[in-house]
Amino acid sequence: MDDLRRIDLNLLLTLHALLTERHVTRAAVRLHKSQPAVSHSLAQLRVHFNDKLLIRRDGYMALTAKAQALIRPLEASLMGLNSLLAEADFDPAIASARLRLSLSDYAAKTVFPSVVRRVRAEAPGIELAVSQASRETMHAQLIDGELDLALGIFPKTPEEIMVEDLFPDQFVCVADESALPADGMMSLEEWLHRPHVMLALRPDANDEIERTLSAMGLRRNIVLALPHWTAAVELIEGTDLILTIAEKALGSMGRFPNLRRFEPPLTLPKIAYQQAWHVRKDGDPALGWLRKCFVEAHQPKAIDGEAGVSH
Repeated sequence: MDDLRRIDLNLLLTLHALLTERHVTRAAVRLHKSQPAVSHSLAQLRVHFNDKLLIRRDGYMALTAKAQALIRPLEASLMGLNSLLAEADFDPAIASARLRLSLSDYAAKTVFPSVVRRVRAEAPGIELAVSQASRETMHAQLIDGELDLALGIFPKTPEEIMVEDLFPDQFVCVADESALPADGMMSLEEWLHRPHVMLALRPDANDEIERTLSAMGLRRNIVLALPHWTAAVELIEGTDLILTIAEKALGSMGRFPNLRRFEPPLTLPKIAYQQAWHVRKDGDPALGWLRKCFVEAHQPKAIDGEAGVSH
């Protein structure tokens, strides 16, 4: 405990912001402090830890080895203190927090709008910063503390990442009516031969569809790869392309009178859309409340005191 007397605990909050943002000005914005004040705190921290902590390298600020080693124990300690000091009953109406999320435009369309409306209505002091990344990058960012919550499909996660199912989904195919056989049916051989759109952040991604085909010794004819789920539907009309997409991302097809939906000619795995967070964040009351919002966004609404039944 003697070491605690030698440092202002507020400096630890500044250290966390500096290590997370890796930039003095951005850390100042995050902390709602002036840039000179954060620079002064950095100077004090360098003396305390006898290390530069942040160094300029190739035109940007990088963490020293000492700083890298501090990230995880610092976050664990701050989260422990936060849980200790937090009120037993979290009140979203007066809460103040900035939470960093990563999600695709699939989630932005299916689940995020209702969550944002609830946050603005019930917890206006909670700020949400959203980014988009691949599954592997999300894992790394959760581990490094750059993200608070990631939304996606996580069949395999590192041991320290916690995962919760939000809602199920399934794959469906979409094509222009002119590109389909008269009966609307398509054999697997023809489906594989037709030109496909692959939805992925990287052209070489190995998603659930590709893994299923690979296990069968098959490949589809991918001629277009793009990361934008919503835009993909608009690209199909008037072309010979086939799009295989999660059903909830498809939404209403009323705007596309020439598009037809059909079942894939092979059995594809069901999708469990999930949220993931690092175990060290499990006790964060603001994040816990937000996770609850995502879970409840797809639960049946209560009717006359009882849960409604979806038909």
